[in-house]
Amino acid sequence: MGGFFGAISDKQCVNDLFYGTDYNSHLGTKRAGMVTFDQEKGFNRTIHSLERDYFRSKFEDDLDKFVGCQGIGVISDTDPQPIIVNSHLGRYAVVTVAKINNIRDIAAELLAERMHFSELSANNINQTELIALLINMGETFVDGINLVYRKIKGSCSMLILTEDGIIAARDYLGRTPIVIGHREDSYAASSESSAFPNLGYERLRDVGPGEIVRLRAHSMEVLQQPARREQICSFLWVYYGFPASDYEGINVEYVREAAGRAMGAEDTTEADCVCGIPDSGVGHALGYAEGHGIPYRRAVLKYTPTWPRSFTPGNQSRRDLVAKMKLIPNQAILNGKKVVFCDDSIVRGTQLRDNVRTFYECGAREVHARISCPPLVYGCPFIGFTSSKSDLELITRQIIRDFEGSDSAKLETYSTTGTPEYERMVNEIARRLGLTTLQFSKIEHLIESIGLPKCRVCTHCFDGTGCHPDQAYSEDHPDK
Repeated sequence: MGGFFGAISDKQCVNDLFYGTDYNSHLGTKRAGMVTFDQEKGFNRTIHSLERDYFRSKFEDDLDKFVGCQGIGVISDTDPQPIIVNSHLGRYAVVTVAKINNIRDIAAELLAERMHFSELSANNINQTELIALLINMGETFVDGINLVYRKIKGSCSMLILTEDGIIAARDYLGRTPIVIGHREDSYAASSESSAFPNLGYERLRDVGPGEIVRLRAHSMEVLQQPARREQICSFLWVYYGFPASDYEGINVEYVREAAGRAMGAEDTTEADCVCGIPDSGVGHALGYAEGHGIPYRRAVLKYTPTWPRSFTPGNQSRRDLVAKMKLIPNQAILNGKKVVFCDDSIVRGTQLRDNVRTFYECGAREVHARISCPPLVYGCPFIGFTSSKSDLELITRQIIRDFEGSDSAKLETYSTTGTPEYERMVNEIARRLGLTTLQFSKIEHLIESIGLPKCRVCTHCFDGTGCHPDQAYSEDHPDK
Protein backbone atom coordinates (compact mmCIF):
# COMPACT_ATOMS: atom_id res chain seq x y z
CA MET A 1 0.00 0.00 0.00
CA GLY A 2 2.41 2.69 1.22
CA GLY A 3 2.17 5.69 3.53
CA PHE A 4 3.53 9.21 3.84
CA PHE A 5 4.20 11.99 6.32
CA GLY A 6 4.82 15.70 5.92
CA ALA A 7 5.66 18.42 8.45
CA ILE A 8 6.00 22.21 8.24
CA SER A 9 7.12 24.43 11.09
CA ASP A 10 8.71 27.76 11.87
CA LYS A 11 11.81 25.87 13.01
CA GLN A 12 13.78 22.83 11.84
CA CYS A 13 11.44 19.87 11.15
CA VAL A 14 13.92 17.09 10.32
CA ASN A 15 13.36 15.07 13.49
CA ASP A 16 9.59 15.25 13.08
CA LEU A 17 9.91 14.19 9.45
CA PHE A 18 12.22 11.28 10.28
CA TYR A 19 10.13 9.81 13.08
CA GLY A 20 6.80 10.63 11.46
CA THR A 21 7.75 8.82 8.26
CA ASP A 22 9.08 5.89 10.27
CA TYR A 23 5.68 5.57 11.98
CA ASN A 24 4.27 4.65 8.55
CA SER A 25 6.79 1.84 8.02
CA HIS A 26 4.24 -0.96 8.48
CA LEU A 27 2.48 0.19 5.30
CA GLY A 28 5.19 -0.81 2.82
CA THR A 29 8.43 -2.67 2.23
CA LYS A 30 10.09 -1.63 -1.03
CA ARG A 31 11.51 1.89 -0.79
CA ALA A 32 11.52 4.99 1.36
CA GLY A 33 12.44 8.58 0.71
CA MET A 34 12.61 11.97 2.41
CA VAL A 35 12.98 15.47 1.03
CA THR A 36 13.29 18.82 2.80
CA PHE A 37 13.19 22.38 1.52
CA ASP A 38 15.27 25.28 2.80
CA GLN A 39 15.05 28.81 1.37
CA GLU A 40 18.83 29.01 1.05
CA LYS A 41 19.83 25.42 0.26
CA GLY A 42 16.77 24.38 -1.74
CA PHE A 43 15.54 20.79 -1.96
CA ASN A 44 17.50 17.91 -0.45
CA ARG A 45 16.38 14.35 -1.17
CA THR A 46 17.42 10.82 -0.22
CA ILE A 47 15.86 7.51 -1.33
CA HIS A 48 16.78 4.05 0.01
CA SER A 49 15.65 0.48 -0.60
CA LEU A 50 13.89 -1.19 2.35
CA GLU A 51 13.87 -4.71 0.93
CA ARG A 52 16.75 -5.83 3.16
CA ASP A 53 16.64 -3.29 5.96
CA TYR A 54 14.44 -0.91 7.94
CA PHE A 55 13.72 2.78 7.63
CA ARG A 56 15.54 4.02 10.73
CA SER A 57 18.76 2.13 10.05
CA LYS A 58 18.76 3.35 6.44
CA PHE A 59 18.16 7.03 7.13
CA GLU A 60 19.78 7.76 10.50
CA ASP A 61 23.19 8.44 8.96
CA ASP A 62 21.62 10.88 6.46
CA LEU A 63 19.85 13.12 8.97
CA ASP A 64 22.61 15.70 9.37
CA LYS A 65 22.48 16.62 5.69
CA PHE A 66 18.77 17.50 5.80
CA VAL A 67 18.02 21.16 6.48
CA GLY A 68 14.71 22.95 6.43
CA CYS A 69 11.49 23.87 8.17
CA GLN A 70 9.33 21.74 5.87
CA GLY A 71 9.62 18.30 4.37
CA ILE A 72 7.80 15.17 3.21
CA GLY A 73 8.65 11.49 3.49
CA VAL A 74 7.22 8.28 2.08
CA ILE A 75 7.20 4.55 2.63
CA SER A 76 6.57 3.16 -0.83
CA ASP A 77 5.43 -0.24 -2.03
CA THR A 78 5.91 0.88 -5.62
CA ASP A 79 8.45 3.27 -7.10
CA PRO A 80 11.40 5.33 -5.89
CA GLN A 81 10.12 8.64 -4.56
CA PRO A 82 9.98 11.60 -3.80
CA ILE A 83 10.20 13.10 -7.28
CA ILE A 84 11.65 16.64 -7.52
CA VAL A 85 10.24 18.82 -10.29
CA ASN A 86 10.99 22.22 -11.79
CA SER A 87 8.03 23.43 -13.86
CA HIS A 88 5.93 26.47 -14.67
CA LEU A 89 4.26 25.86 -11.26
CA GLY A 90 7.63 26.36 -9.58
CA ARG A 91 9.98 23.94 -7.88
CA TYR A 92 8.33 21.19 -5.87
CA ALA A 93 8.64 17.59 -4.66
CA VAL A 94 5.84 15.04 -4.61
CA VAL A 95 5.10 11.70 -2.92
CA THR A 96 2.10 9.47 -3.62
CA VAL A 97 0.14 6.54 -2.29
CA ALA A 98 -1.41 5.26 -5.49
CA LYS A 99 -2.49 2.40 -7.69
CA ILE A 100 -2.86 3.38 -11.33
CA ASN A 101 -4.39 0.64 -13.46
CA ASN A 102 -4.18 2.56 -16.73
CA ILE A 103 -0.62 3.82 -16.28
CA ARG A 104 0.57 2.66 -19.71
CA ASP A 105 -2.35 4.29 -21.49
CA ILE A 106 -1.66 7.62 -19.77
CA ALA A 107 2.06 7.28 -20.45
CA ALA A 108 1.37 6.71 -24.15
CA GLU A 109 -0.72 9.90 -24.25
CA LEU A 110 2.04 11.90 -22.58
CA LEU A 111 4.72 10.51 -24.88
CA ALA A 112 2.55 11.41 -27.86
CA GLU A 113 2.61 14.98 -26.55
CA ARG A 114 6.45 14.83 -26.59
CA MET A 115 6.85 14.51 -22.84
CA HIS A 116 9.45 12.13 -21.47
CA PHE A 117 10.00 9.86 -18.46
CA SER A 118 13.38 9.95 -16.72
CA GLU A 119 12.68 7.88 -13.60
CA LEU A 120 12.35 4.42 -15.16
CA SER A 121 13.13 1.62 -12.69
CA ALA A 122 13.51 -1.99 -13.88
CA ASN A 123 12.02 -0.77 -17.17
CA ASN A 124 8.81 0.25 -15.39
CA ILE A 125 7.17 3.67 -15.45
CA ASN A 126 7.50 5.50 -12.15
CA GLN A 127 3.89 6.31 -11.32
CA THR A 128 4.85 9.22 -9.07
CA GLU A 129 6.69 10.82 -12.00
CA LEU A 130 3.61 10.25 -14.15
CA ILE A 131 1.50 12.02 -11.51
CA ALA A 132 3.96 14.94 -11.55
CA LEU A 133 3.72 15.22 -15.34
CA LEU A 134 -0.06 15.39 -15.11
CA ILE A 135 0.12 18.03 -12.37
CA ASN A 136 2.44 20.10 -14.59
CA MET A 137 -0.24 20.18 -17.29
CA GLY A 138 -2.49 22.23 -15.03
CA GLU A 139 -2.57 26.01 -14.83
CA THR A 140 -2.38 25.68 -11.02
CA PHE A 141 -1.64 22.89 -8.57
CA VAL A 142 -5.37 22.45 -8.00
CA ASP A 143 -6.00 22.28 -11.73
CA GLY A 144 -3.23 19.71 -12.17
CA ILE A 145 -4.38 17.56 -9.25
CA ASN A 146 -7.90 17.48 -10.68
CA LEU A 147 -6.41 16.33 -13.99
CA VAL A 148 -4.86 13.44 -12.04
CA TYR A 149 -8.28 12.62 -10.58
CA ARG A 150 -9.87 12.66 -14.05
CA LYS A 151 -7.19 10.64 -15.80
CA ILE A 152 -6.32 7.77 -13.51
CA LYS A 153 -8.25 4.55 -12.97
CA GLY A 154 -7.53 3.43 -9.44
CA SER A 155 -6.63 5.86 -6.68
CA CYS A 156 -4.00 8.45 -5.79
CA SER A 157 -3.36 10.52 -2.68
CA MET A 158 -0.38 12.84 -2.55
CA LEU A 159 1.73 15.34 -0.63
CA ILE A 160 3.41 18.14 -2.60
CA LEU A 161 6.28 20.06 -1.01
CA THR A 162 6.37 23.54 -2.55
CA GLU A 163 8.35 26.66 -1.79
CA ASP A 164 5.17 27.98 -0.18
CA GLY A 165 4.00 25.15 2.06
CA ILE A 166 2.83 21.55 1.74
CA ILE A 167 -0.20 20.65 -0.37
CA ALA A 168 -2.12 17.54 0.71
CA ALA A 169 -4.61 16.01 -1.74
CA ARG A 170 -6.63 12.92 -0.88
CA ASP A 171 -7.79 10.61 -3.67
CA TYR A 172 -11.14 11.52 -5.11
CA LEU A 173 -13.21 8.88 -3.30
CA GLY A 174 -11.10 8.90 -0.16
CA ARG A 175 -10.01 5.28 -0.39
CA THR A 176 -6.72 6.03 1.39
CA PRO A 177 -6.52 8.41 4.36
CA ILE A 178 -4.72 11.66 5.03
CA VAL A 179 -4.94 12.94 8.60
CA ILE A 180 -3.91 16.45 9.68
CA GLY A 181 -2.07 17.03 12.94
CA HIS A 182 -1.39 20.35 14.67
CA ARG A 183 0.67 21.79 17.47
CA GLU A 184 1.50 25.37 18.39
CA ASP A 185 4.38 25.80 15.93
CA SER A 186 3.65 23.20 13.24
CA TYR A 187 1.24 21.32 11.02
CA ALA A 188 1.65 17.76 9.81
CA ALA A 189 -0.09 15.39 7.38
CA SER A 190 0.12 11.63 7.68
CA SER A 191 -1.37 8.40 6.41
CA GLU A 192 -1.48 7.25 10.05
CA SER A 193 -2.69 9.39 12.95
CA SER A 194 -0.61 7.19 15.27
CA ALA A 195 2.42 9.16 14.01
CA PHE A 196 1.24 12.24 15.94
CA PRO A 197 1.16 11.66 19.74
CA ASN A 198 4.86 11.08 20.41
CA LEU A 199 5.74 14.09 18.26
CA GLY A 200 3.40 16.35 20.22
CA TYR A 201 0.76 16.78 17.52
CA GLU A 202 -2.96 16.65 18.16
CA ARG A 203 -5.10 15.01 15.51
CA LEU A 204 -6.98 17.90 13.93
CA ARG A 205 -9.11 16.25 11.24
CA ASP A 206 -9.11 14.05 8.16
CA VAL A 207 -8.66 15.53 4.70
CA GLY A 208 -11.93 14.80 2.88
CA PRO A 209 -12.31 12.78 -0.34
CA GLY A 210 -10.95 14.85 -3.20
CA GLU A 211 -10.15 17.72 -0.84
CA ILE A 212 -6.98 19.75 -1.38
CA VAL A 213 -5.39 21.74 1.46
CA ARG A 214 -2.23 23.81 1.82
CA LEU A 215 -0.33 23.63 5.11
CA ARG A 216 1.90 26.41 6.34
CA ALA A 217 3.60 26.61 9.73
CA HIS A 218 0.68 28.47 11.33
CA SER A 219 -2.26 27.87 9.01
CA MET A 220 -4.22 25.41 6.91
CA GLU A 221 -5.89 26.72 3.76
CA VAL A 222 -8.58 24.73 1.93
CA LEU A 223 -7.85 24.97 -1.79
CA GLN A 224 -10.67 22.64 -2.85
CA GLN A 225 -13.67 21.46 -0.87
CA PRO A 226 -14.20 17.69 -0.51
CA ALA A 227 -16.28 15.71 -2.96
CA ARG A 228 -19.74 14.50 -1.97
CA ARG A 229 -19.03 10.77 -2.23
CA GLU A 230 -16.70 8.57 -0.21
CA GLN A 231 -15.47 4.99 -0.51
CA ILE A 232 -12.86 4.60 2.21
CA CYS A 233 -11.21 1.18 2.21
CA SER A 234 -12.65 -1.11 4.89
CA PHE A 235 -9.40 -3.09 4.90
CA LEU A 236 -7.74 -0.17 6.67
CA TRP A 237 -9.47 -1.27 9.86
CA VAL A 238 -9.11 -4.99 9.17
CA TYR A 239 -5.43 -5.15 8.28
CA TYR A 240 -3.40 -2.10 7.23
CA GLY A 241 -3.96 0.21 10.14
CA PHE A 242 -1.80 0.52 13.22
CA PRO A 243 -4.05 -0.21 16.24
CA ALA A 244 -3.67 3.32 17.68
CA SER A 245 -4.65 5.02 14.41
CA ASP A 246 -8.00 6.65 13.65
CA TYR A 247 -9.57 7.01 10.21
CA GLU A 248 -12.61 9.28 9.93
CA GLY A 249 -12.27 9.54 13.73
CA ILE A 250 -12.81 5.78 14.14
CA ASN A 251 -10.09 3.84 15.94
CA VAL A 252 -8.59 0.73 14.34
CA GLU A 253 -8.37 -1.38 17.50
CA TYR A 254 -11.88 -0.37 18.54
CA VAL A 255 -13.26 -1.71 15.23
CA ARG A 256 -11.28 -4.95 15.46
CA GLU A 257 -12.46 -5.65 18.99
CA ALA A 258 -16.07 -4.78 18.16
CA ALA A 259 -16.10 -7.11 15.15
CA GLY A 260 -14.54 -9.86 17.27
CA ARG A 261 -17.16 -9.44 20.00
CA ALA A 262 -19.96 -9.74 17.46
CA MET A 263 -18.47 -12.92 16.02
CA GLY A 264 -17.75 -14.42 19.43
CA ALA A 265 -21.27 -13.71 20.71
CA GLU A 266 -22.80 -15.66 17.80
CA ASP A 267 -20.35 -18.58 17.83
CA THR A 268 -21.41 -21.77 19.63
CA THR A 269 -18.09 -23.58 19.19
CA GLU A 270 -16.69 -25.09 22.38
CA ALA A 271 -13.05 -24.18 22.91
CA ASP A 272 -10.52 -23.76 25.70
CA CYS A 273 -8.99 -20.47 24.59
CA VAL A 274 -8.60 -17.99 21.76
CA CYS A 275 -5.42 -16.42 20.40
CA GLY A 276 -4.65 -13.83 17.74
CA ILE A 277 -2.14 -14.15 14.93
CA PRO A 278 0.15 -11.13 15.47
CA ASP A 279 -0.27 -8.34 14.83
CA SER A 280 -3.56 -7.55 13.14
CA GLY A 281 -5.44 -10.61 14.45
CA VAL A 282 -4.91 -9.72 18.11
CA GLY A 283 -7.62 -7.06 18.46
CA HIS A 284 -10.19 -9.33 16.84
CA ALA A 285 -9.19 -12.17 19.18
CA LEU A 286 -9.53 -9.96 22.27
CA GLY A 287 -13.03 -9.00 21.21
CA TYR A 288 -13.91 -12.61 20.36
CA ALA A 289 -12.74 -13.78 23.78
CA GLU A 290 -15.04 -11.24 25.44
CA GLY A 291 -18.01 -12.03 23.21
CA HIS A 292 -17.64 -15.80 23.46
CA GLY A 293 -16.71 -15.93 27.13
CA ILE A 294 -13.45 -17.87 26.81
CA PRO A 295 -9.95 -16.76 27.87
CA TYR A 296 -7.50 -15.04 25.56
CA ARG A 297 -4.07 -16.71 25.50
CA ARG A 298 -0.87 -15.82 23.65
CA ALA A 299 -0.54 -19.20 22.01
CA VAL A 300 1.52 -17.81 19.15
CA LEU A 301 3.90 -14.87 19.29
CA LYS A 302 5.82 -12.81 16.76
CA TYR A 303 9.57 -12.63 17.24
CA THR A 304 9.79 -8.83 17.24
CA PRO A 305 13.56 -8.28 17.64
CA THR A 306 14.24 -9.21 14.01
CA TRP A 307 10.74 -9.44 12.50
CA PRO A 308 9.14 -6.15 13.63
CA ARG A 309 7.00 -5.59 10.55
CA SER A 310 3.95 -7.42 9.31
CA PHE A 311 4.45 -7.24 5.55
CA THR A 312 6.39 -9.96 3.74
CA PRO A 313 8.46 -10.19 0.53
CA GLY A 314 6.91 -10.43 -2.92
CA ASN A 315 8.78 -13.63 -3.76
CA GLN A 316 6.50 -16.57 -2.90
CA SER A 317 9.13 -18.97 -1.55
CA ARG A 318 10.74 -16.24 0.56
CA ARG A 319 7.30 -15.14 1.76
CA ASP A 320 6.54 -18.68 2.91
CA LEU A 321 9.82 -18.84 4.82
CA VAL A 322 9.37 -15.43 6.47
CA ALA A 323 5.81 -16.28 7.49
CA LYS A 324 7.07 -19.41 9.23
CA MET A 325 10.15 -17.93 10.87
CA LYS A 326 8.62 -14.80 12.39
CA LEU A 327 5.89 -16.62 14.38
CA ILE A 328 6.73 -18.85 17.33
CA PRO A 329 4.08 -21.16 18.86
CA ASN A 330 3.78 -21.60 22.61
CA GLN A 331 3.49 -25.35 23.04
CA ALA A 332 2.76 -25.11 26.76
CA ILE A 333 -0.53 -23.34 25.97
CA LEU A 334 -1.45 -25.30 22.83
CA ASN A 335 -0.85 -28.82 24.07
CA GLY A 336 -4.08 -30.72 24.63
CA LYS A 337 -6.29 -27.67 23.98
CA LYS A 338 -9.17 -26.84 21.67
CA VAL A 339 -7.92 -23.56 20.26
CA VAL A 340 -9.64 -20.79 18.33
CA PHE A 341 -7.25 -18.46 16.57
CA CYS A 342 -8.12 -15.20 14.85
CA ASP A 343 -6.43 -13.79 11.77
CA ASP A 344 -7.14 -10.71 9.68
CA SER A 345 -7.80 -12.40 6.34
CA ILE A 346 -7.08 -15.35 4.07
CA VAL A 347 -5.51 -14.47 0.71
CA ARG A 348 -3.71 -17.54 -0.62
CA GLY A 349 -3.91 -19.57 2.59
CA THR A 350 -0.19 -20.43 2.61
CA GLN A 351 0.62 -18.84 5.96
CA LEU A 352 -2.53 -20.12 7.61
CA ARG A 353 -1.90 -23.68 6.46
CA ASP A 354 1.58 -23.59 8.00
CA ASN A 355 0.21 -22.15 11.26
CA VAL A 356 -2.45 -24.86 11.52
CA ARG A 357 0.12 -27.60 10.94
CA THR A 358 2.35 -26.11 13.63
CA PHE A 359 -0.52 -25.91 16.13
CA TYR A 360 -1.27 -29.60 15.70
CA GLU A 361 2.42 -30.46 15.99
CA CYS A 362 2.37 -28.61 19.33
CA GLY A 363 -0.41 -30.89 20.56
CA ALA A 364 -3.59 -28.92 19.88
CA ARG A 365 -6.66 -31.19 19.89
CA GLU A 366 -8.77 -28.92 17.68
CA VAL A 367 -7.87 -25.83 15.65
CA HIS A 368 -10.66 -23.40 14.75
CA ALA A 369 -10.04 -20.26 12.67
CA ARG A 370 -12.08 -17.07 12.92
CA ILE A 371 -11.28 -14.45 10.29
CA SER A 372 -11.77 -10.72 10.88
CA CYS A 373 -13.32 -9.98 7.48
CA PRO A 374 -15.52 -11.75 4.91
CA PRO A 375 -13.84 -13.98 2.29
CA LEU A 376 -11.73 -12.11 -0.27
CA VAL A 377 -13.52 -13.02 -3.50
CA TYR A 378 -12.63 -10.01 -5.68
CA GLY A 379 -9.21 -8.55 -6.38
CA CYS A 380 -8.83 -4.88 -5.44
CA PRO A 381 -8.59 -2.46 -8.41
CA PHE A 382 -8.03 0.50 -6.10
CA ILE A 383 -5.24 -0.30 -3.61
CA GLY A 384 -2.29 -2.68 -3.87
CA PHE A 385 -2.79 -4.57 -0.61
CA THR A 386 -1.27 -7.88 -1.73
CA SER A 387 1.48 -8.89 -4.13
CA SER A 388 -1.03 -10.98 -6.10
CA LYS A 389 -0.83 -10.46 -9.84
CA SER A 390 -4.10 -12.29 -10.56
CA ASP A 391 -7.42 -12.92 -8.82
CA LEU A 392 -6.69 -16.63 -9.32
CA GLU A 393 -4.08 -16.36 -6.55
CA LEU A 394 -6.99 -15.93 -4.11
CA ILE A 395 -7.86 -19.28 -2.54
CA THR A 396 -11.56 -18.46 -2.94
CA ARG A 397 -11.22 -18.08 -6.70
CA GLN A 398 -9.22 -21.29 -6.98
CA ILE A 399 -12.00 -23.15 -5.20
CA ILE A 400 -14.73 -21.49 -7.30
CA ARG A 401 -12.83 -22.53 -10.43
CA ASP A 402 -12.58 -26.11 -9.16
CA PHE A 403 -16.30 -26.19 -8.32
CA GLU A 404 -17.68 -24.33 -11.34
CA GLY A 405 -15.08 -24.83 -14.07
CA SER A 406 -14.56 -21.04 -14.13
CA ASP A 407 -12.98 -18.78 -11.54
CA SER A 408 -15.52 -16.03 -12.24
CA ALA A 409 -18.76 -18.03 -12.12
CA LYS A 410 -21.50 -17.13 -9.60
CA LEU A 411 -19.24 -14.72 -7.70
CA GLU A 412 -22.16 -12.84 -6.18
CA THR A 413 -23.62 -16.06 -4.82
CA TYR A 414 -20.29 -17.29 -3.43
CA SER A 415 -19.69 -13.94 -1.71
CA THR A 416 -23.11 -13.84 -0.02
CA THR A 417 -23.02 -15.15 3.55
CA GLY A 418 -25.26 -18.14 4.17
CA THR A 419 -25.87 -19.32 0.61
CA PRO A 420 -25.18 -23.02 -0.12
CA GLU A 421 -22.31 -21.95 -2.40
CA TYR A 422 -20.80 -19.75 0.32
CA GLU A 423 -21.00 -22.55 2.90
CA ARG A 424 -19.49 -25.05 0.47
CA MET A 425 -16.61 -22.70 -0.32
CA VAL A 426 -15.86 -21.98 3.35
CA ASN A 427 -15.95 -25.70 4.21
CA GLU A 428 -13.55 -26.42 1.36
CA ILE A 429 -11.14 -23.72 2.54
CA ALA A 430 -11.25 -25.31 6.02
CA ARG A 431 -10.55 -28.73 4.54
CA ARG A 432 -7.60 -27.54 2.47
CA LEU A 433 -6.06 -25.72 5.43
CA GLY A 434 -6.62 -28.61 7.87
CA LEU A 435 -8.96 -26.68 10.17
CA THR A 436 -11.53 -28.19 12.50
CA THR A 437 -13.90 -25.31 11.65
CA LEU A 438 -13.65 -21.99 9.85
CA GLN A 439 -15.81 -18.87 10.07
CA PHE A 440 -15.49 -15.44 8.48
CA SER A 441 -16.91 -12.20 9.82
CA LYS A 442 -20.17 -11.15 8.27
CA ILE A 443 -20.00 -8.00 6.20
CA GLU A 444 -22.86 -6.58 8.29
CA HIS A 445 -20.77 -7.01 11.45
CA LEU A 446 -17.77 -5.33 9.84
CA ILE A 447 -19.79 -2.31 8.68
CA GLU A 448 -21.56 -2.02 12.04
CA SER A 449 -18.19 -2.15 13.83
CA ILE A 450 -16.75 0.60 11.63
CA GLY A 451 -19.84 2.70 12.24
CA LEU A 452 -20.04 4.42 8.85
CA PRO A 453 -22.91 3.92 6.38
CA LYS A 454 -22.04 1.15 3.94
CA CYS A 455 -22.27 3.62 1.06
CA ARG A 456 -19.23 5.43 2.50
CA VAL A 457 -17.12 2.27 2.86
CA CYS A 458 -15.51 0.28 0.04
CA THR A 459 -16.18 -3.46 0.41
CA HIS A 460 -15.33 -4.36 -3.18
CA CYS A 461 -12.91 -7.16 -2.27
CA PHE A 462 -15.65 -8.90 -0.27
CA ASP A 463 -18.83 -8.37 -2.30
CA GLY A 464 -17.77 -6.67 -5.53
CA THR A 465 -19.64 -3.44 -4.73
CA GLY A 466 -18.27 0.07 -4.84
CA CYS A 467 -17.55 2.72 -7.40
CA HIS A 468 -15.85 1.35 -10.50
CA PRO A 469 -12.37 2.84 -11.03
CA ASP A 470 -13.58 4.40 -14.31
CA GLN A 471 -16.17 6.36 -12.34
CA ALA A 472 -13.88 7.85 -9.70
CA TYR A 473 -14.05 11.45 -10.91
CA SER A 474 -17.68 12.38 -11.48
CA GLU A 475 -19.83 15.38 -12.19
CA ASP A 476 -20.81 15.82 -8.53
CA HIS A 477 -17.56 17.57 -7.57
CA PRO A 478 -18.16 21.03 -6.08
CA ASP A 479 -15.67 22.57 -8.53
CA LYS A 480 -17.87 21.60 -11.48
